Amino acid sequence: MQALHYTRAAQLPDILAQRIVILDGAMGTMIQRFKLGEAQYRGEGYTGPDGAGDRFKDFPRDVKGNNELLSITRPDVIRDIHERYLAAGADLIETNTFGATTVAQEDYKMAHLAREMNLRSAQLARAACDKFSTPDKPRFVAGALGPTPKTASISPDVNDPGARNVDFEQLRAAYYEQVEALVEGGADVLLVETIFDTLNAKAALFAIDEFFDKSGERLPLIISGTVTDASGRILSGQTVTAFWHSVRHARPLAIGLNCALGATLMRPYIQELNRVAEDTFISCYPNAGLPNPMSDTGFDETPEITSRLVHEFAAEGLVNILGGCCGTTPDHIGAIAKAVAPVKTRQLFYREPTALA
Repeated sequence: MQALHYTRAAQLPDILAQRIVILDGAMGTMIQRFKLGEAQYRGEGYTGPDGAGDRFKDFPRDVKGNNELLSITRPDVIRDIHERYLAAGADLIETNTFGATTVAQEDYKMAHLAREMNLRSAQLARAACDKFSTPDKPRFVAGALGPTPKTASISPDVNDPGARNVDFEQLRAAYYEQVEALVEGGADVLLVETIFDTLNAKAALFAIDEFFDKSGERLPLIISGTVTDASGRILSGQTVTAFWHSVRHARPLAIGLNCALGATLMRPYIQELNRVAEDTFISCYPNAGLPNPMSDTGFDETPEITSRLVHEFAAEGLVNILGGCCGTTPDHIGAIAKAVAPVKTRQLFYREPTALA
């Protein structure tokens, strides 16, 4: 199989082969620390030239909690978070676009803003990366494509297993719009993450492939699933091995897991991926342990604990990309970067082509 030739971040595969690459931590956890109210989500408190002014002052629905809107109304908040993660040592930072699809934004009646959210989010991340990049340590923007509140293979009605409230084509169209805007805004990498329904992910991968064909661009792709409990399966029923085999056709630069579990509980599933995806880089960004409402971050683990646990992953030769999900902060990412800096990255196993008899 021919090697892929990337039009962006072409040096990233070589970097991954040389050292462990650091992904940033939680965006939502950091946004919560700002304690923004309804008025702030609408843009109050920011008068910069890239703000929204009074544009959303009279929007008829509550918008608090719509974190993706902040890229438009409070770019100062998102910029600050990106720069904190970069200062902590992140090589890759995710755009603030986890829920920036028309399907997800329909919950806030803001589907018409999805493209703008992705464009502005990518531009903010791009500017932050450019500010921190050096020849020795380039920084990369990972355009984040999250799941949607509507799923293609899980019924919303327990009394009707065959019911669906979204179809593949709706998802494909939503993800295509997202990809197009992320790349226009300056994304280097595309990250399909927190996958709990493989059919939703297939729609995203189909849209990405369609965009590559139409645009002539080809960006490195990272695919990250979510094992939801001790069953070792994602929510739509696949084991980690089955999940890998169902998405490997997309030829991702890296395959991995994130969210739902802390590092301790995620470890056996990363070990499984390490066994089955021998010729592909492995990413891992767990939560900071289990939820804990008494903690400042809402999760159990301190930076010292999380960094010690993921250092064990690295020392075992399981990973090429490490970062954090829910409950992780720049302090967690800084501790992870320091802990794994001296550790060798996971080596890929390339099979020699065999001649047919």
